[in-house]
Amino acid sequence: MRVLWVCNIMLPVIAEELGMNASNKEGWLSGLSRRLLSGTAADGGTETVKDTSLAEDIVLGVCFPVNGMPEGAERVRGRLSGAALFYYGFSEDIKHEERYDAALEQRMREIISDFRPDILHCFGTEYGHTYAAVRAFANPKRTLIGIQGVCAALARHYLDGIPEKIRRRSTFRDLIKKDNLLQQQEKMRKRGEREAQALALTGHVTGRTRFDRSETEKAAPQAEYHRMNETMRACFYDGVWTYESCEKHSLFISQGNYPIKGLHYALRALVVLKKQYPDIRLYVAGDCIVRRGSTGWMDKLKISSYGAHLNSLIHEGGLEEHVCFLGQMDAVQMKERYLKAHVFLSASTIENSPNSVGEAMLLGVPVVSSSVGGVPDLVTDEEEGLLYCADNVNALAMAVTRIFEDGELAKRLSAAARARARKTHDADENYRTLCRMYREINACM
Repeated sequence: MRVLWVCNIMLPVIAEELGMNASNKEGWLSGLSRRLLSGTAADGGTETVKDTSLAEDIVLGVCFPVNGMPEGAERVRGRLSGAALFYYGFSEDIKHEERYDAALEQRMREIISDFRPDILHCFGTEYGHTYAAVRAFANPKRTLIGIQGVCAALARHYLDGIPEKIRRRSTFRDLIKKDNLLQQQEKMRKRGEREAQALALTGHVTGRTRFDRSETEKAAPQAEYHRMNETMRACFYDGVWTYESCEKHSLFISQGNYPIKGLHYALRALVVLKKQYPDIRLYVAGDCIVRRGSTGWMDKLKISSYGAHLNSLIHEGGLEEHVCFLGQMDAVQMKERYLKAHVFLSASTIENSPNSVGEAMLLGVPVVSSSVGGVPDLVTDEEEGLLYCADNVNALAMAVTRIFEDGELAKRLSAAARARARKTHDADENYRTLCRMYREINACM
């Protein structure tokens, strides 16, 4: 049985083969690929490839965008050393994912013709390459699309909590890139349309929450829904948060560079919390869109409207000494920051199944999260974490305060979260589920 994955990143295991830098995005996908290529489970943090046969009857092909690589890389093709894994590159304008390049279909036909897959498995619904691959394969009964976010829902909630004047204004950077907040929302809406087009052409989808199932059924009532949880990056299965060793009164957010992640809500809550905890610190991973520490005029010209809004909230709230932007971090650095946090915060305006929450739970970091989308399917309020209404800043602050004030509560949430996440993200079980799903689809005629 030959299965072709259509991905939006080059998998780290392939990047290593080619001597290139691996992407830190889509950590769950890296975790799944490592598990498929490993004879041992992901727990314990090992990434050693012992058994490269996958399942006995599965040969895997992976195709991915190669923008930014040397000229001709879009035709990269090869086989992973010692493994039943073949890989292919394709060119795509990943900076404008809302646009569709019909020429991509021809490249997908070439890849499909060369690899001859029995099953096409696309990860993520909103990308042009998913739609191109589905059209090129033209076999709905053997097409499987994995639901990550749901772009139609993301578009609806993209600007929650952002004042109207901020939505409409444009910085110099926004004008040049045609990318102010309203334009970003429109791009997300267009991605939602592409998502619906791809889903309409598939016979199978995978998801893991009541939210994504409900949203998917609107666009793909014909598709069979398969439940499958995600496998996290290997290092997150090793390490345990402890109350005694965490940095007290510290919060960690895994990213905040676009409005959906709700950093604007978190900063407003921080103003409230600072009154009671003058030593409070909020650590934010990912791109530093506020350009803090930059003094050159070129850097200031590059700030987005959302970045400028965050800067205003920091300045007006007197938060300059309480917010630390960490920049891009690899998996191990992220894990270390999780373990230092007193609370992991997910302040998103909408999510399906945020992997950052899963990573925090695996490590046992106490979680405070907005109760949006599929989050309640990952975290039971008062048992594995504390949930609050996304636009209620005072409720967010109160949930954090409860954990700050009650060490026993923090320990109880930590233990329960870790126990649940070990089941939800069990690498062996997810591997068996995936292989079983492939065999069931392959049996369909």
